[in-house]
Amino acid sequence: MTNNSESRRPSDRSFISPAGTTGEPQITLRSPAELADALPYMLGFHPSDSLVMVAVHGEGGRFGGRLRVGIPTAPAEWEDTARQVADCLIRGSERRGVKPDGIVVYLCQEPRGEENGRGVMTRLRPFAQRIRLACGALDVPVLEALCLSAGRFWSYVCPDERCCPAEGTPLAPVGTSVMAAAATFAGLQIRGSLEEIEHRLAPLRGAVAQEAERALDRAAEALMPRILHGATREEVGTETITLAQALMRRMTLAPPVESGAQGDDWDDALLGHDEAASLILGLQDREVRDIAAEWMEGEEAAPALRLWRALARRCVGAYGEHAAAPLTLAGWVSWSTGDEPTARIALGLALRADAEYRFAQLLHHACNEGIDPEGLRQCLREERRRREPRHNRSSAATRPPGRRGRTAPRRGSRRTAGSGQ
Repeated sequence: MTNNSESRRPSDRSFISPAGTTGEPQITLRSPAELADALPYMLGFHPSDSLVMVAVHGEGGRFGGRLRVGIPTAPAEWEDTARQVADCLIRGSERRGVKPDGIVVYLCQEPRGEENGRGVMTRLRPFAQRIRLACGALDVPVLEALCLSAGRFWSYVCPDERCCPAEGTPLAPVGTSVMAAAATFAGLQIRGSLEEIEHRLAPLRGAVAQEAERALDRAAEALMPRILHGATREEVGTETITLAQALMRRMTLAPPVESGAQGDDWDDALLGHDEAASLILGLQDREVRDIAAEWMEGEEAAPALRLWRALARRCVGAYGEHAAAPLTLAGWVSWSTGDEPTARIALGLALRADAEYRFAQLLHHACNEGIDPEGLRQCLREERRRREPRHNRSSAATRPPGRRGRTAPRRGSRRTAGSGQ
């Protein structure tokens, strides 16, 4: 498949930017430079080590569905990856009733070692070609394929040295382009880089991680005799919800002075290792987790999100898979409050922790399909009303329903018995 036709060149056609909505002026992107500048506004963050594909619809070039995956490190995986991502984006668009008329591809990766940006572009060229062939095999052309590296971009499609020189073209400084102005007007935000967002959810390291793992060991060992001596699932669940609410109140009363990583350090200091460990293990129960998912809006959302992020960071060592629960809750609160980019990242990390975690699978699919989260919010509100008496909702929230027994978690186990997805 080739893209040598003049009608295929981005400089000769327009693309409707994500800043435009029905009834508002729409920004058009007419060059590879403008397409490169639009990428972080489409995703909500600066991607790194990422393949991004964006569906394009109609003669006007309206942007549609998008897909982001990591770039495989082994070239032997490139062909399979190209087929899979092309099939996923194109078939997914078809299921929604609109097959793409074209695709824009981005390959984003920083240089390694003594490599420069042009070296990255050259190294990834075979991968770009495999993606173009895979899309062409499904009768959808790649209208543009860009490599972004070391503050510059290159086009794998455009042969015109005037707009796409061999040495690459510098990316526009952040916030200086027409796209940046339009995005600001439309309320679109860039929430840092992919690495920065993932770092806020990543396990702790060093001595503090060792302390957190020892606390998880103690919590797991303490739960076994309670189960053996008759402690019921309801009692353990009640204690978990009560503890979570207490920690959320603590965070509400102690807001961080700064946001980002500094705020995370503040939140980490607010949690004791033993109480964090008890809460992590308690959230492995599906019904307890579902009650925690009800704290997704209003005044509860912000402290809940801070708590879930902090708990995800405490899932260290042999307890890495236990992060699926707090990561999924963090993704759900982010999605519910309108932060879809962070939601996708958190839910993707939850599936990386446990690929079979059903709640994360469902939310990740729904978020990627553009489904309105209000339907799930309504279900959770109704469940909360059903479970909690109207006159005493705050105290009744500490009484999770239970139907089955539960065994204690073991160090390094996939999940506790009686838990769910």
